[in-house]
Amino acid sequence: MITARISLALLGSALLSPVMAQPYGEPDRGQPGDAMIQEYLRRETEKLEADFLGTVKSAEDWHQARPRFLQEYYDMLGLWPRPEKTPLRATITRTLDQGDYAIDMLHYQSRPGLYVTANLYRPAKAEAGERLPAILYVCGHSGRGRNGNKTAFQSHGIWFARHGYVCLMVDTLQLGEIAGLHHGTYREGRWWWLSRGYTPAGVECWNGLRGLDYLVSRPDVDPERVGVTGISGGGAATFWIAAADERVKVAVPVSGMADLLSYVPNRVINGHCDCMFLYNTYQWPWTRLAALVAPRPLLFVNSDHDSIFPMDANERVINRLERLYSLYGAGDLTDSFVSIGGHAYRKDIRQATYRFLNTHLKNDPRPVLDSEVDLVTGPREDVHPIAPEQLRVFPQDSDIPPDALNGRIDREFVPMANVEPPKDGAFEPWKNELMAKLRQMTFHHFPERIPAAVPLLPLGANIVRLGTMSLVTEPGIHIRLRATQIPSGRPKRIFLSITTSNVTEAPSALLSDVITDQDEVYICEPRGLGRTGWTRKNPPNYVERSHYLLGRTVESGRVWDIAATARYLRALHQEQAPVHLAGEGAAAVLAAYAALLEPDIAGLILHQPPATHSDAAAPALLNVLRVCDIPEVMGLLAPRPLTLVGGPLESFEKTAAIYRAAGATDKLVLKK
Repeated sequence: MITARISLALLGSALLSPVMAQPYGEPDRGQPGDAMIQEYLRRETEKLEADFLGTVKSAEDWHQARPRFLQEYYDMLGLWPRPEKTPLRATITRTLDQGDYAIDMLHYQSRPGLYVTANLYRPAKAEAGERLPAILYVCGHSGRGRNGNKTAFQSHGIWFARHGYVCLMVDTLQLGEIAGLHHGTYREGRWWWLSRGYTPAGVECWNGLRGLDYLVSRPDVDPERVGVTGISGGGAATFWIAAADERVKVAVPVSGMADLLSYVPNRVINGHCDCMFLYNTYQWPWTRLAALVAPRPLLFVNSDHDSIFPMDANERVINRLERLYSLYGAGDLTDSFVSIGGHAYRKDIRQATYRFLNTHLKNDPRPVLDSEVDLVTGPREDVHPIAPEQLRVFPQDSDIPPDALNGRIDREFVPMANVEPPKDGAFEPWKNELMAKLRQMTFHHFPERIPAAVPLLPLGANIVRLGTMSLVTEPGIHIRLRATQIPSGRPKRIFLSITTSNVTEAPSALLSDVITDQDEVYICEPRGLGRTGWTRKNPPNYVERSHYLLGRTVESGRVWDIAATARYLRALHQEQAPVHLAGEGAAAVLAAYAALLEPDIAGLILHQPPATHSDAAAPALLNVLRVCDIPEVMGLLAPRPLTLVGGPLESFEKTAAIYRAAGATDKLVLKK
């Protein structure tokens, strides 16, 4: 063993005592729904983390499961189907000769218009035809403005070059020379990222994979001796890249991963930006991401007082990794190193990192004694061996390529689905295919059919039906339901109006010409609204972001609430009265999805639904734009009666075409 270790018993799938947990701040308690939603998130997290290996009992089991895991992993990054590897157009803009090493200022395009700025550190002299080990160095969150965050880590590139490595040090998207954005859901309100299936983690992974393409294309690089390392955001990117590509022969992530128990119940997600996470569509225990590196050498590095990568998570992750590596008989190829201190590089971390890479890429396990040379120092780390301006790939702003898409890559990176209406007579197979994709990509955590809600309190049916009541829609979640009209006899129909604001509102005026005195009318207030509202702070949007780590969104939870409530109301009358849904704006879209998933909903009246999930006013549902958009969703409701009132009705021409193909033209009504 070459590292310092913390000794503890193998945990298996057991969870550590909450006393040992390291929370990130106090839980919110300012709103009535805070305790409910936080307990719900805790319980759902524990379900996902309870069984790391599942049915995997041997290395062969893991080997057989790995191709499926790898496809799911790429999918969750927004990289499946695998993007085309377009020409890199790698360009060296200038070279800095430092005597015993040189630095090339270069850029490449990981896809057309997505520029990656980088510094390539290499020995100044190498034997003709010699192939050297290489390091892809991925940078952490260190703001260096126009110079790019690569300049903050220059001492590492210098060390590698002086020790016989070729080191490609790449800027990140947000903090690079051509800045993009990492904080879409953290603080920028870009919730359509969820619907688009876009996460900046996918960009950082893809940029790294293309960086590997560049390295192995060089005649001075040995493609069988390539490693990846970095701290913080670079630690996370180390996992993204090493898990995705077996050309990485050794990985040293430094302070780059916790687990779901840390991120969600302990709120550590609040200390991280969006590039640290993928959307957990397939509901993985988080350590599976790191496990995709097995059985290649992996050193898991952390610090004992790192508040955003706390030790309780560190211990769970490394124990699970050791368990998997042991199946391969490769327990010596994974290890952890724990430094004393906070979230930073220190001498012992550098020594352990360099030694581990030397051991596995150069067959040299000797201690590293010169890790402190050429450090970036000073009270604000403002003393550099090389002036940061000298490391710019584009020295002047006027040098930045005009075709750069970095600032808007979130709108370009993940392709949107382009769904054509079905041909006449082909509606059912068309519908079945889209529904299967929606269940896989957007509602993966839903059962085949959502169970009916049940009353929170065992009150008599008559008392309940005449006032406001609470329903339990799934374990730990209760919502409010208010009756606004109850006929004296058995109702002819039941209307359930969905609100996304306040339960005291009357049903939308769009029902005034529809309801008769023989109809029963209710208002449904889904989770997170009114009396179940939770604290919202921007940043960090704790509740909303925690949901996507569990493979869902707040809005998919509301779809569940509506479907469960509709089933409750139908059962209340022994399924003798049909249930119709009504909603306006975002609520109209939620109602449409609930009807898709609950076949007993008889019809819908929807007022001014947004025309696309790209609209900021539309509900955020995981990956939905990779499957279809709102007009197709409305079409999937055929042949059930659907009335669309107001809004951009021309945007729903495709809905009308789908109803025609289903032979249900008369069931669709469009009103100005």
